[in-house]
Amino acid sequence: MGHFPLLLSTIDAIPALLAGCAVIIKPSEIAPRFIKPLMTAVNNVPILKDILTFVEGDGVTGAELVENVDLICFTGSVETGKKVAQAAATCFIPAFLELGGKDPAIVLPSANLDLATSGILWGSVVNTGQSCLSIERIYVAESIFEQFVKELVQKSQSLQLAYPDLESGEIGPIIASRQAVIIQEHLQDAVEKGAVVHCGGEVEKLGGGWWCRPMVLTEVNDTMKVMTEETFGPIMPIMPFSSVESAISLANDTIYGLSAAVFAETEAEAEAIGIGRHIDAGAISINDAGLTAMMHEGEKNAFKLSGLGGF
Repeated sequence: MGHFPLLLSTIDAIPALLAGCAVIIKPSEIAPRFIKPLMTAVNNVPILKDILTFVEGDGVTGAELVENVDLICFTGSVETGKKVAQAAATCFIPAFLELGGKDPAIVLPSANLDLATSGILWGSVVNTGQSCLSIERIYVAESIFEQFVKELVQKSQSLQLAYPDLESGEIGPIIASRQAVIIQEHLQDAVEKGAVVHCGGEVEKLGGGWWCRPMVLTEVNDTMKVMTEETFGPIMPIMPFSSVESAISLANDTIYGLSAAVFAETEAEAEAIGIGRHIDAGAISINDAGLTAMMHEGEKNAFKLSGLGGF
């Protein structure tokens, strides 16, 4: 939960509280600073202070909590999510797991390129790409591929780092040094296997932190980590497709199934093709990206290793 610690701490807690439950929250150990001011506010509300609390700690703390609750909601990695699911099963309690994704975007020949490039850019780099709902794979119809890449690169290059102060740009820092290592590893792996970098291209260390400008890659393929593993950074790998069927096949060629996006001339066109209904993902944004990040009331059920249970 290090990338949206306050949001992800409350998105499950509020419904539980409304249902009459007491709630214990263990946020990510790398993003604990919001706890103190939030608990100050909570402790000023008599009805809340005895039924809502936070505990700090790492995975050991989280593991102990599983044995002392009636239901567990977890947001994090697949590796840790599997451990949580196994522990919950041992305790015979429900587990609701949101475990990340490798979300694809499909751009059909009729799509409005200005809308598609803007939507996909936002969906790829918001929060510096550090979101399970980030667009991490882009499939574009061959007939518009070159123009799409050109426009996406131009828009990407207009974004600057929010350094040395917040007003300097739009792209914030990487949440942790270990994430910077993963992003650099994925980029290096792609370049070594033939990917072409059109903008960005490195992880920078500035002022004691790690930063990454938006990167657009072409000549990518499914042997590359950047196309198969969750990158969690502002990298946009783009592949052309020749038919809707091949685009669907490429989008579904993943262990994940959290969300996806489809861009066409109209919503009706995308729905008539049925493309959204063929993608193995819990939520499909049409002519936009990452809509479930804005509309939390819309239930979705993730596919494959992206999660378990409604959330």
